[in-house]
Amino acid sequence: MRVDLNADLGETVDGMPTADDEAMFAVISSANVACGGHAGDAVSMRAAVDRAARFGVAVGAHPSYDDREHFGRVPRDPDPADLRASVAAQLDALVSAGADLRYVKPHGALYHAVSADPAQAAAVVAAVADHAERLGRPLPVLGLPGAVVEAAASAGLPFVHEAFLDRGYTAAGGLVPRGEAGALIDDPARVAERALRLVRDGEVETVDGDRLAVEAASLCLHGDTPSAVAMARAVRAALDAAGVEVRAPW
Repeated sequence: MRVDLNADLGETVDGMPTADDEAMFAVISSANVACGGHAGDAVSMRAAVDRAARFGVAVGAHPSYDDREHFGRVPRDPDPADLRASVAAQLDALVSAGADLRYVKPHGALYHAVSADPAQAAAVVAAVADHAERLGRPLPVLGLPGAVVEAAASAGLPFVHEAFLDRGYTAAGGLVPRGEAGALIDDPARVAERALRLVRDGEVETVDGDRLAVEAASLCLHGDTPSAVAMARAVRAALDAAGVEVRAPW
């Protein structure tokens, strides 16, 4: 058994980190690095790249709407051309910081938009495809099922499905919106059990207590959750004890 363990990191706001990146990098295999849209700056991006090299972690771009005020978590309806340009600029910024970019995972409201909105999915994927062409190799997109899967396929980009360990799922397979009951999970033992269940059985328990089949090659934890480090360590320990290889697929 093998799985990727990813986390949203490098999310510095006004010079202040929102996570214990050093501790998180020590146990994950892929880092979704903020690249200036909702958080992050040149200094934090370089620090993330350096940590990735020290810990042998794959670097992915974590572009978002240009929305530092709301941490990229407020829905928007941008012009597709503007969105494409914004995502392209964020990928360029991370590469300019020294990243060996291996994949792209949209952040926050943009993450959900590319699943539901074909126009935004196409704009984001176009920016990723442009960058992949310059790199001379495929650049996978990481996310949930939806419009982005078809957009990636049309552009000839691999799509990798992920599942969330610290977010509640609805019966329809989406994430419970932040602010609603059951949206966030912060119990290390519970997320460790969820990780094992996802790897072994390909399912997760919804907020209603039902079983939901989930296809996932990568498991995500949010770095800005207060108990993120404890959860990440518990998940990694549980996976290691079960003989599951934690390795980036990129």
